[in-house]
Amino acid sequence: MRIIITGSLIFLFWFLLSGHTGALLIGLGIASTVLCLFLSRRMNIIDHESWPFHLSFRLLRYYLYLAKEIVAANISVVKNILRPSSIQPVVFTLPANKHTQLSKVIYANSITLTPGTVALDMNGDEIKIHALDASAAADLKTGDMARAVPDNEEITP
Repeated sequence: MRIIITGSLIFLFWFLLSGHTGALLIGLGIASTVLCLFLSRRMNIIDHESWPFHLSFRLLRYYLYLAKEIVAANISVVKNILRPSSIQPVVFTLPANKHTQLSKVIYANSITLTPGTVALDMNGDEIKIHALDASAAADLKTGDMARAVPDNEEITP
């Protein structure tokens, strides 16, 4: 099943980039997709972490959540730029209570993607974070982002 989904995504990506609908070019697109799948399978690089298909729907919801958080954080950073006196950098640690390394990395990267915060270090089950102001730190300390990050153990493949 994983190989079919991967092949479909590769072909869809090729089709969106090329935009060609001629029979010959569609056939060549299918042939190149099959060649990519064959080589990937032979090199043994398609595994459960190359794209976590069992998390796909949770990841889609998370991407929407993250987009909303990025927009809100951008607005907060703009307010800080307009009022520089409100900038009071904070360095703190948060628990990364995730079951897998993949989920911990997604969480740390999400913190870094959100303007005004940067994940400085991840040590075991803790992430050291630099925040531009106390409100950004308070938002992270609520744990909403940590709960929104999909965890491999929550959904079985």
